[in-house]
Amino acid sequence: MSAKVDTSLPLEYQTEQNRLNILGFWIFLGAEIALFATLFAVYSVVSHRYAGGPTHQDIFMIKEVMIQTVLLLTSSFTCGLAIFEMRRGNLKGLITWLVITLGLGGGFLFMEISEFIHYVHEGATIQTSAFLSSLFVLLGTHGAHVTFGIFWASMVIIQLVKRGLTPVTARKVFIIGLYWHFLDVVWIFIFTFVYLKGLVM
Repeated sequence: MSAKVDTSLPLEYQTEQNRLNILGFWIFLGAEIALFATLFAVYSVVSHRYAGGPTHQDIFMIKEVMIQTVLLLTSSFTCGLAIFEMRRGNLKGLITWLVITLGLGGGFLFMEISEFIHYVHEGATIQTSAFLSSLFVLLGTHGAHVTFGIFWASMVIIQLVKRGLTPVTARKVFIIGLYWHFLDVVWIFIFTFVYLKGLVM
């Protein structure tokens, strides 16, 4: 028996299974919040333990970090535009904005990898101090999430090309959108409590 479809709702919410999947993903994001809260807590405790190694002021490149921030926040905006086009039933517009979102995310990742290379050249490695260990783990965990998000969204785009816009593909787009916005929110906290706070200490 086919699932009952409620066409009065947005496409991604039209079946009960979709609604349950979206609810389940919100619960998953709660677990992700706990993960990053733990990483932030560890970082806050050990952020002054330099062990004679580089400090925040020695290695942070605020100009590059600002560019990273602009790229990621812009990608959140374009992701929102993708959802807007999905709600309008515009498949071409949806795919276009998703591709732009992934391009911006890729630019962010490229700059983050360059940042890590800069740290290593400055003698700042994950083994150097507790500060750097917690910094690399926090930034690396976020970067790994962004990498996974790019791969995941790419798979969704392939499904959109093959299957078109259906309640199932719309649900997948909506969920990846939630995930992407979550990563942007986490980055705002990283930018504020790691970079800005570190530079004014």
